[in-house]
Amino acid sequence: MLDTLNFWLATGFGLGLAPVAPGTFGSLIGLPLAWWLLGRPTGQQAVIIALMLIAAVPVCHIAAWHYDGLDHGSIVADEYVAFPLAVLGLKAARHPLVLALAFGVYRFFDGLKPPPIHLAEYVSGGFGIVLDDVIAALVSWLVVALLLTLWQRRRQIA
Repeated sequence: MLDTLNFWLATGFGLGLAPVAPGTFGSLIGLPLAWWLLGRPTGQQAVIIALMLIAAVPVCHIAAWHYDGLDHGSIVADEYVAFPLAVLGLKAARHPLVLALAFGVYRFFDGLKPPPIHLAEYVSGGFGIVLDDVIAALVSWLVVALLLTLWQRRRQIA
């Protein structure tokens, strides 16, 4: 029973089993999760995200055992749990277009894995599986926060 529960959590309730872009499909669960979290104070958001990330490490680790220790594409708990970090404290992300922008930026960085994100792939186990998504989310947060700042400044000038 626990193995089945872990499988469903790890695969994003089956979304990670999509034949194409399983990480993107699995990340979709992160959208309502992030939107819900954005309605809470930033400190609460941070605590809840941290707890989810900590819980995702063993979930991903156990799921990886079934794939010879690999970060198999169907393991997407790391994707949907890390995405809310990309909008942490950004109240503007409650707007659907901003949330969609953040999602696109996150998927770009998570899929492409430019430096330093790719370095996390050398870390083994569940921690390594989650770590690259955390770094991608943090980089995404920086990009989205910068874009929001630039957009707000442009609106003030106009």
